Amino acid sequence: MSRTETPPPDPVGTTPDATGATSGASGTKPRGPSVFDVAKAAGVSHQTVSRVLNDHPSLRPATRQKVLDAMRELGYRPNLAARALVTSRSRIIGILSTAHGEYGPASSIAAVEAAARARGYSVSIATADGFDPASVNEALEHLLALSVEGLVVVAPQTPVLATLERLPIGVPFVTLQTLSTLDGSTVALDQHHGARLATAHLADLGHTAIAHLAGPADWIDAESRDSGFRAELASRGLRAAAVEAGDWSADSGYEAARALLRPGVTAVFSANDQMALGLLHAAAECGLAVPDDLSVVGFDDTPEARHYRPGLTTVRQNFAEAGRRALARLLGQAEAPPSVEPALVLRGSSAPPPH
Repeated sequence: MSRTETPPPDPVGTTPDATGATSGASGTKPRGPSVFDVAKAAGVSHQTVSRVLNDHPSLRPATRQKVLDAMRELGYRPNLAARALVTSRSRIIGILSTAHGEYGPASSIAAVEAAARARGYSVSIATADGFDPASVNEALEHLLALSVEGLVVVAPQTPVLATLERLPIGVPFVTLQTLSTLDGSTVALDQHHGARLATAHLADLGHTAIAHLAGPADWIDAESRDSGFRAELASRGLRAAAVEAGDWSADSGYEAARALLRPGVTAVFSANDQMALGLLHAAAECGLAVPDDLSVVGFDDTPEARHYRPGLTTVRQNFAEAGRRALARLLGQAEAPPSVEPALVLRGSSAPPPH
């Protein structure tokens, strides 16, 4: 009586049928697609499939895409735990975050996570208090204990960078902060340039008394936007009409308006859209019409910005591109440009000054 050989187990691992259905008298689940099935569908060798799974740099983009398309069509999902045992690689990217719901950092995290997933990596996020060195150290130790292959630092508070400078990280890392002085690579959303775009727009409209609703002290994002605002004014021989800091919230923008909406001020550049919302509220209560009496420009282009009354002119940041570039640089593809340019989005909140 002949014996039928069963194929060897996939060294990379597979997943069973998503329905969990069983077949045959034994009640076992049907075998999921293997690397050999993917190789056959893509018309390549199983070694090539393994190179794609391990993100080998020598593959041609067209070959890599054929394999990825075949994986998608077959519903193939690699078993990361099995692969880690074989390759001694965790395929985990760590994200060190200090975000607590702010739109910009949260969008950056989502972008990095999506980019990592597209490259076959899973992501582990550790959140720390950006002003507490012990908290930053604890979050970092947690990620390193998971054997992450690299780190993306989404932590816009200046004390975080000072803390990281003192710690032996031991794995490659990328920061998303413009003012980073660390030895790791940087992929920055160019917020300095974005602030200059916003300020230049107001100046080009004819405004000379421009105030700034700044972000909180010790935030790298706030420093970058403030420095861009001041640099653009200086290039035109202008000075800030007033500067008041908020804490990124709409409530703080409303409170700061008391100091900003002084006689003679015809325009305000807000360091984010939420604070601009509070400013618009305060302006309306003061009897100021936007943009007839006061122009307002925000920063970030949150999904709600177009629905403000009036729609908010603001600076849009390309978070998805920043996430892709951060992963590319983390994985050694240094040709990925280190800076992501913003764009000015014109809506109804800005106009020439009243005469």
